[in-house]
Amino acid sequence: MATQCSGVVGGCGGRGEAGGREAAASVSPPAPGASPPARLIPLLALACGSSVATVYFSQPLLVTLGERFALGSGLLGAIVTVTQLGYAMGLLLLVPLGDLLDHRRLVTGQLGLLALALLAAGLAPGAVALLGALAVVGLLAVVAQTMVAAAAALTPPARRGRAVGTVTGGIVTGILLARAAAGLLADLAGWRAVYLVSAGVTAVLAVLLRRVLPARPPSAGARDVPSYGRLVVSTVTLFTRHPLLRIRGALALLVFASFSTLWSGVAQPLSGPPWSLSHTAIGAFGLAGAAGAVAAGVAGRWNDRGYAQRTTGAGLVLLALSWLPIALTGRSLWALAVGAVLLDFAVQAVHVTNQTLIHAVRPDAGSRIIGGYMVFYSAGSSLGAFGSSLAYAAAGWPAVSALGASFSLAALLLWATTRRSGVPGGGPGVW
Repeated sequence: MATQCSGVVGGCGGRGEAGGREAAASVSPPAPGASPPARLIPLLALACGSSVATVYFSQPLLVTLGERFALGSGLLGAIVTVTQLGYAMGLLLLVPLGDLLDHRRLVTGQLGLLALALLAAGLAPGAVALLGALAVVGLLAVVAQTMVAAAAALTPPARRGRAVGTVTGGIVTGILLARAAAGLLADLAGWRAVYLVSAGVTAVLAVLLRRVLPARPPSAGARDVPSYGRLVVSTVTLFTRHPLLRIRGALALLVFASFSTLWSGVAQPLSGPPWSLSHTAIGAFGLAGAAGAVAAGVAGRWNDRGYAQRTTGAGLVLLALSWLPIALTGRSLWALAVGAVLLDFAVQAVHVTNQTLIHAVRPDAGSRIIGGYMVFYSAGSSLGAFGSSLAYAAAGWPAVSALGASFSLAALLLWATTRRSGVPGGGPGVW
């Protein structure tokens, strides 16, 4: 499928096979098949984790932010939702630039701007300023997806699954540490310190990546690089033409809706009786899902061995089962910890599988494909965040648990249905 024509970018377009190869060359790394520098993938994993963490800092702080800015319990989800909406906009408008511009300049430039947005969030005087700054943080945090696409493009196909798994593992770790670090910093120095410290870390990472990330030299086909407008439009076109992209995107929406339902809503029951936990304790529950980082690496290796279908099915079954112990949060914190481990493991196994499969559809359009896929992720995260706050305000934690389980079962049903249908665009070993 990597040689199919999209009709918009990198396709036949009347230029023939040679023209398609020429356009593809303009967005490929300078030395196909060569391994990236040894320290690059770990540094990209660290930078990805740090960038994505900025989207999740608010989750253990929701109750505090609600009190500070006079937001009711039914509106707390808006803090997460506005960040995710900014993230979705960035996926459509910024990530496609990875197929057009030099990765080093694009990544370091976005990291620099992200540091400024975090600074603005940490200094926000009111609710409107905070929400606006968080929307920009979400917009620029998509640099993580640009780095995932860069890691995939710089790695030979035989090791691409492991590279994507390593970088995605960094993202998982960043998400988990985001909650723990945000809770600890908030208890020690207030919620503003969370964003101010992150701004400094982001700026340092921008400098380090500027030194390590290879620059893409001009190519013979540079004149055939499509315009920015065509790149953005082609993101939609790619998903229209390839069923595998649409179905994997829909799975991402449902899986991350379930994920966000838990992590956007759990601060409310943990902050109140009978637990009344501190920010640090609430954030520490994110560490219970550290198995997610392990799942990312394992899933990458399984995908390299051709086990994508088994990984997806097992992950979705585990996701649905995780809500059984999570539903007991009001009675047992151990049940919540077990459920969090199962949920995070399942989500990351499916997520890595999805990204590995969709990149193979059109490697020359890797940034656009991953960006489009992550729009589904962001939409699901927004849906889960907003839905969990409304459900908790209406009927407490049982309603939140029912909502998360419903998203999980819907994902399992979608996968089972599409697997049997043999949808064109994915062979039996893929689905």
